[in-house]
Amino acid sequence: MSATKGNTPSPIDLHALVDNMTLEEQVSLLSGEDFWSLPSIERLAIGKLRVTDGPNGARGAGSLVGGVTAAAFPVGISIGSSWDPELAREIGGALAAEVKSKGAHVSLAPTVNIQRSVSNGRNFECYSEDPELTSALAVGFIKGLQENGIAATIKHFAGNESEIERTTINSEIDQRSLREVYIRPFEDAVKKAKTWAIMTSYNKLNGTYTAEHEWLLNDVLRGDWGFDGVVMSDWFGSRSTELTVNAGLDLEMPGPTRDRGAKLVKAVHAGAVTRETLRHRALNILRLIERTGALAASSELQERANDLPEHRALIRRAGAAGTVLLKNDGILPLQKNSKIAVIGPNAKTAQIMGGGSSQLQPHYRVSPWQGLVEKFGERHLTYALGCTNRRWEPLLEGDVSVEFYASEDFSGGVVHRETMHNATTFWMSPFADGKVDPQHFSTRLRATFVAEETGLHRLGLFSAGYSRAYVDGHLVVDAWTDWTKGRTFFEEGCDEIVGEVKLCAGQAHIIEIEFATKTADNIICPAIRVGIGMPLGETDIVEAAQLASESDIAILFVGRSGEWDTEGSDLENITLPGRQDQLISAVLAANPHTIVVLQTGGPIEMPWIDQAPAVLQAWYPGQECGNAIADVLTGDAEPGGRLPQTFPRQWADNPTNSHDPEVYPGKNGKVRYQEGVFIGHRHYERKAITPLFPFGHGLSYSSYSITDVQVLSNSDGVVASLRIKNTGIRHGSTVVQVYVEPPLSSVERPLRELKGFKKVFLDAAETQTITIHLPHRAFAYFDTSACCWRVEEGHYVLSFGFSAVDLVTSSSVELTASRLPV
Repeated sequence: MSATKGNTPSPIDLHALVDNMTLEEQVSLLSGEDFWSLPSIERLAIGKLRVTDGPNGARGAGSLVGGVTAAAFPVGISIGSSWDPELAREIGGALAAEVKSKGAHVSLAPTVNIQRSVSNGRNFECYSEDPELTSALAVGFIKGLQENGIAATIKHFAGNESEIERTTINSEIDQRSLREVYIRPFEDAVKKAKTWAIMTSYNKLNGTYTAEHEWLLNDVLRGDWGFDGVVMSDWFGSRSTELTVNAGLDLEMPGPTRDRGAKLVKAVHAGAVTRETLRHRALNILRLIERTGALAASSELQERANDLPEHRALIRRAGAAGTVLLKNDGILPLQKNSKIAVIGPNAKTAQIMGGGSSQLQPHYRVSPWQGLVEKFGERHLTYALGCTNRRWEPLLEGDVSVEFYASEDFSGGVVHRETMHNATTFWMSPFADGKVDPQHFSTRLRATFVAEETGLHRLGLFSAGYSRAYVDGHLVVDAWTDWTKGRTFFEEGCDEIVGEVKLCAGQAHIIEIEFATKTADNIICPAIRVGIGMPLGETDIVEAAQLASESDIAILFVGRSGEWDTEGSDLENITLPGRQDQLISAVLAANPHTIVVLQTGGPIEMPWIDQAPAVLQAWYPGQECGNAIADVLTGDAEPGGRLPQTFPRQWADNPTNSHDPEVYPGKNGKVRYQEGVFIGHRHYERKAITPLFPFGHGLSYSSYSITDVQVLSNSDGVVASLRIKNTGIRHGSTVVQVYVEPPLSSVERPLRELKGFKKVFLDAAETQTITIHLPHRAFAYFDTSACCWRVEEGHYVLSFGFSAVDLVTSSSVELTASRLPV
């Protein structure tokens, strides 16, 4: 190991350094100093280590809203749709530069939990329903970060596949399913990418909190896989002192500490934690500090908003690479000089990311409308909203004055004043100039709102804490008197409460909000959001359909937003919110030349699919959203995406559908992974359910053929070679997918599983010969009785194609029985 001072590497003896630390100094490194950093130790010239969210950017040390701007990259499911580990690596490299611009050393990414259900609120942040695809993308992303000196923190380890009661729920998962599916990406992250950090999940795993899970952290992670990095808790996810330290949790986050510090010093003196265990934990932290170059880092935090042209270009390219062309009857790519009706709630709003801890303040947002204006010019476009897809009332924008009180009842006078630029915030310590206790304070917020129209307005309010809102001195919303826990602010907030008030156009109305903290259940994050708006009238869909009928082409921009696809809140169904299905049907009836562009964090039901000539799934592609979508619509870029998650025809078809809520989303404090290894496309094949769109599906603007398949076994596994040809007239890309069907066995196994793939780029009429290596593990299942991977003797069929159901050719190989180590 070495540390770098200037350009001259100098060797660091970390063992000598840790042994030169006092007990208290070692303990100090095992918990955060504040929300985003560890303490420095000036006596030993140990610098401050800083971390930052998240998977689609680097937010820095600010709140979840506002702060220094940052580049917003495509979300996880969009990267998953690219099926391109090299692109993931390139994004990881760019994010390393972003993390450095925020003065940090560790990225809290990637998120690799499996998309177990189609309605998980955090699906958008994860790569795929499939463990092999997830693993390959995670390896690329981690390598991109760490080869540029920034630590990856792969998360959440393990069993965090739903958001309901996620901080306390017990995930019941058998060991085979864990090994083959849910911890599979973490294994490759350790063995192939050498990840420097791992974050535990909030939940229990088979009865034990993962932060206290000795089998998971010591036996599997460090023992079986040889991990030598840092295990950190999710924020407020550590609940004990000696239990976590002894089980293998190195770092409690955030600070100030709840469970370590003086408590840990006392535990060591009492013999509950040995000095050797403490030394090992501190050594792991020092190793991470040294690896990231933070050992001699400056204690001054400098955050920069680096809006780089190369990052803009990469985000735009990656957005197109993750866009999936689900259906195309020949209407795409668009022809120039057409009269286009642009319709829908996501047309002039750039939906660039999901909600929760991954959100950030982007440098800018390009809406689909702006992207189309750039391509066609505004004179060729008309616009109609049609309907809304809001979960909450529109955010109250503009200056909001805030007065802080160092009490929970507004007594004692104002201790601090500041101004926010809209009416939503997470109060993350430190704030209010450090003049209030983050868990015990109250505030008054005041804003002026000028209504554009006279009429009934809806004022919406929700908070992690008690709150109420007044308009011109009259109480309109009370989220104080009967405050009830809901599905906002990481399950610490109430659901939105809406009141109605008649406002006059052009008149300034004073909105005042009172807020006071309440005791948090798990995550300490006092927060509030206030919105105000008018409902749309009944005529808006009719007007949108009329506009479509007067145009050559209609493009519908529909879907969800980060209000729906968010950490801390699962979806209640997979229908499009609001009246969007009605809007789509009306526009399709008015103009058969209609393209539907979807932006969601996962699958949706499509009752209008048979009438739609073209459907494009664009996910949340980052700050270049509108440009990336317009590039694909016009054919300036290939729709490079392939589905990383199966789209069922109806919610009831998905793998977690059950009449027992303990199977999903969870009940009585537990969620049972009853389906075992039959998750994702394996479920649909096992149950003979025809999906709406299968795993791996995605159309191109060209066409491809596979020929000359050869399969050979060797000492390292099996090597498959084939020729892939672009049979179309333009450049394009496709993904060659390899599925393995095992021999008949007494062990119940999936009919076939994805075990290899390759993204291929081809010019018109070009042919490439490609090879795909499948190691012995690709043919094995996990034998829980012997605690090993086992390859059965017999005849294995390898199917090659372009999705889980579009398999165009196959070959086979005979393998002998073998046993592989964990």
